[in-house]
Amino acid sequence: MMIWSLLKVLLFIIAIAALTFGADVLLHNEEGVRIAVAGWEFTLGPLQTAILLLVLVVALWTVMKLVGFIVATLRFLNGDETAISRYFDRNRERKGYQALTEGLLALASGEGRLALIRAQRAEKYLERPELTTLLVAQAAEAAGDGKRATEAYKTLLATEATRFVGIRGLLKQKLVEGDTDTALALAEKAFALKPKHAETQDILLKLQSEKADWKGARATLGAKLKAGALPKDVYRRRDAVLALQEARGVMDETATAESRDAAIEANRQSPDLIPAAVLAARGLIDRGDKKSATRVLKKAWEVRPHPELAAAFAEIEPDEIPQERLKRFRTLTALHPDHDETRLLLAELNITAEEYPDARRALGDIVTRHPTQRALAIMAAIERGEGSDEAVVRGWLSKALTAPRGPQWCCDKCQAIHATWQPICENCGGFDTLSWRDPVETHGASATGAELLPLLVNEPVIPSTTPPKVTPESDPEIIDLAAVARSAN
Repeated sequence: MMIWSLLKVLLFIIAIAALTFGADVLLHNEEGVRIAVAGWEFTLGPLQTAILLLVLVVALWTVMKLVGFIVATLRFLNGDETAISRYFDRNRERKGYQALTEGLLALASGEGRLALIRAQRAEKYLERPELTTLLVAQAAEAAGDGKRATEAYKTLLATEATRFVGIRGLLKQKLVEGDTDTALALAEKAFALKPKHAETQDILLKLQSEKADWKGARATLGAKLKAGALPKDVYRRRDAVLALQEARGVMDETATAESRDAAIEANRQSPDLIPAAVLAARGLIDRGDKKSATRVLKKAWEVRPHPELAAAFAEIEPDEIPQERLKRFRTLTALHPDHDETRLLLAELNITAEEYPDARRALGDIVTRHPTQRALAIMAAIERGEGSDEAVVRGWLSKALTAPRGPQWCCDKCQAIHATWQPICENCGGFDTLSWRDPVETHGASATGAELLPLLVNEPVIPSTTPPKVTPESDPEIIDLAAVARSAN
């Protein structure tokens, strides 16, 4: 490139030098230039000679262009591509790209119908389906023309370079339509084409979870880890969630040995996953390994006390008397003695053993510091057990009617409340978003006080509360707090 540039500079200098030399010769030639043609003789001065040369150059250039045009026309008529066809092609291309630009701007502005018109015009002028067909599909979607968008996306499937884009577009359409079966098949195809595509991984994982394909979901989650889309600790937690659901499915099929192993594996991966610890413990209890079940529940309780852990702990010795149960539960209650869950559990166990003063001491100041329906119902049972006046019992029950429900399984994404833990929020579809905590919104007293009507008609009703750690269903010896409330009347 440098040599060619140097040659052009040299040629330019030579041409200027030649013109300068010629002009100097003409200026110093007094006789001028004589031209003899067919018996005619012409004598031209320096200026006239220069003008004649200029006219000759222009005429020669015109003749060459005219000859080139005639040749191009003849070749065009003969079917060959010429400058004429290239001219028209360039004109069509210019119009096509202009329409494409206008279509993109209209699409970005939210003008779907205008974008579709511009996209169809660009499609007419340009032979670039990877650009125009995609714009037509997106513009048709924005304009609400689903049929036209589907046709465009299907057209993209024919080319390998645009196949993934076409599948992705059809996948999103099926998700909007609610056709999850077809969406799952499309997501699997998209994942096969681009296994590292983060959006495809998330959609496929969600669809597999909704279809209870836990094994496939775990494989997809592993692909996310390999692609670097997930931190390792998050992967362990979510894989444990999927393993837990896989274990539940196996248990539903009565393959208890396999379900035990899967549940224990889920608990090993994430000891803080309470449902996994409960399921693993119950699997060990079925196996007869009470010691291992105790160890699993104790480790989970050490991470966070929870009523479901206490219920599973009670199942280890279902036939023990209340005093023996109270003694055995010290294995758990000694870990977090000041935790509200531990105090509520001790209060319930002491009520079952008819140790009402100890139940009151275990409850402490929870009824004033964190009054929940469960805590206030326990306090009513204590008052009833100690023989307090019925008005006192009814007073605690009336407070329980308007008190917050206490910790629940709440979605961290949409704040929806669930009765039991699930890997996917039934409200917003979030994966692994449920946590055990107090709901953001709680129920309080209404403006009319209608929730007190059951007490006024001598039929107090306790609203449903958080399941106690040790329920009447799992242990017949536990006192039924609702029955205590009814007997107070």
